[in-house]
Amino acid sequence: MAPGGTTCKEEITFTDCDTMTFSADSSAPFRKAAPLSGGSLGTSTCNVQDLLECPVCMNLIYPPIYQCPNGHTLCEKCKARVRNSCPTCRGELGNIRCLALERVAESLEVPCKYQHFGCYEIFPYYSKQSHEKSCKYRPYGCPYAGAECSVTGDIPQLVMHLKNDHKVDMHDGCTFNHRYVKSNPQEIDNATWMLTVFNCFGRQFCLHFEAFRLGMAPVYMAFLRFMGTEDEARQFSYTLEVGGNGRKLIWQGIPRSIRDSHKKVRDSQDGLIIQRNLALFFSGGDRQELKLKVSGRIWKEQ
Repeated sequence: MAPGGTTCKEEITFTDCDTMTFSADSSAPFRKAAPLSGGSLGTSTCNVQDLLECPVCMNLIYPPIYQCPNGHTLCEKCKARVRNSCPTCRGELGNIRCLALERVAESLEVPCKYQHFGCYEIFPYYSKQSHEKSCKYRPYGCPYAGAECSVTGDIPQLVMHLKNDHKVDMHDGCTFNHRYVKSNPQEIDNATWMLTVFNCFGRQFCLHFEAFRLGMAPVYMAFLRFMGTEDEARQFSYTLEVGGNGRKLIWQGIPRSIRDSHKKVRDSQDGLIIQRNLALFFSGGDRQELKLKVSGRIWKEQ
């Protein structure tokens, strides 16, 4: 409290990092943060950042916060990794809690780390982590299913990444006919065909087709994922159709957001599933080669 009984508040702005606000009222509602701008770093800014940054993993520290007898702090996860040796001074670490710093952290208000992607909300320090796990502005993972890819980014960045690095097929339009061929359909284990991306209603949709075992039964599966949030995905619907020899299978569903991995969608069986024997029947001929034509349509719900 300042003289006269008023609450003291100090605002510290980071350049190229976070904006932190000290507040005596940690229950204050979330606020908007101003976009980061250029400027010089103040001494107090660097000190606060240093205090709340683990020197091992470089992430923000959340309780319990530990310190060595010389006052050097680190997070709980890294404490278990350093074998009771302070990573800063190499002294014996022990089990000393830095309760003062934990109290200071309670009074902080900080912006989402995805501020550069458009999230300008301000949160109490201890709410920041839970918000960031579900922040709608957090980067998306690459939706390519043919290999493990660690690339993340916003949707325009991922579209260019898929086109330039994975060489995926890009098509314009909301209807499609795709043919999937496999010369030896007995080799069913984890076969994945090239991803196809459709530009429809100004948005991007990923068509997946792969073979795997559902229990002991070999199956083929086709499904659609939407390059955007779950709420945006619910604005669309799609159908997939496959058939032959006078028979037909039709699937209708809602595309899944690429927030869900292709494996998660596949394992949930949220798509068109075709048993191998039926797929070979649809292929015609002597059933020695897979020749499936999958057609589909995407539309926007009113």
